[in-house]
Amino acid sequence: MAGRGTEHPPRKDDETDALASALAAAFGAMPEVVAVALGGSRATGTADATSDIDLYVYSDTEVPVAGRTALIAPRSSRREIDNRFWETGDEWTEAASGLHVDVMYRTRVWTEEQLDRVLDRHEPQIGYSTCIWHNIATARPLFDRTGWFATLQDRAGQPYPDALARAIVARNRPLLSGSFSAFRDQMIKAATRGDRVSVNHRTAAFLASYFDVLFAANRALHPGEKRLVDAAAALPRVPAGMANHIQELLAADGSPARIAACADALCSGLDTVLAGTTLPA
Repeated sequence: MAGRGTEHPPRKDDETDALASALAAAFGAMPEVVAVALGGSRATGTADATSDIDLYVYSDTEVPVAGRTALIAPRSSRREIDNRFWETGDEWTEAASGLHVDVMYRTRVWTEEQLDRVLDRHEPQIGYSTCIWHNIATARPLFDRTGWFATLQDRAGQPYPDALARAIVARNRPLLSGSFSAFRDQMIKAATRGDRVSVNHRTAAFLASYFDVLFAANRALHPGEKRLVDAAAALPRVPAGMANHIQELLAADGSPARIAACADALCSGLDTVLAGTTLPA
């Protein structure tokens, strides 16, 4: 969720690091908490002036809302406590600095299961298959009561399984084009009937599966929904003209012919990458 409220000038890394560390210590003082990690762009070094402070708080049992409120309320100018739109979380704006903080709460069992899904069972999703793996692997630990998070990160550092890459491609590539359910055809049909909302919805789905396949083909972890074109452009194997074709697709203005041309160009380039990628059976 994007930061809100009064705009403030960009903050230096030492200011945000100090705040993240102080919050991690405060959460770490709660008996339920076993680990706290800094995630998102501030952990990967891609933060900009709009970036939140994303903290992940790990526990075996739910961290009581009352304790979280007691920590957050005195320091915030605006807050949302215990929102459950996605993962359970708290968000607030720091009254002193205007920095936006986004805290997500995860259980150890759930988190370990997310790694089991990709590393042991090689189960894909429709888009974003390895995002949580990426989040764990790139997070910066700030508190680790028993060393559990260090062990988890060691596991997250293992090589990308070929079987997982195959499964992601098998699940997502047919959804781009060539199947009855293909997002390409759904975009064109929606554009033909003048349903711009549906075009937008199916375009987002097309791109989600497109990037999932591309990162899998490169044995690279999916970094999430932000700055995807830049992240993809840095991969070893990138479809020719990818960035331009994506921009053209987004600017197709509901034209069935333009959507078809852009989607076909993207699929063709992706297939060229896949043809040069070894995915042993």
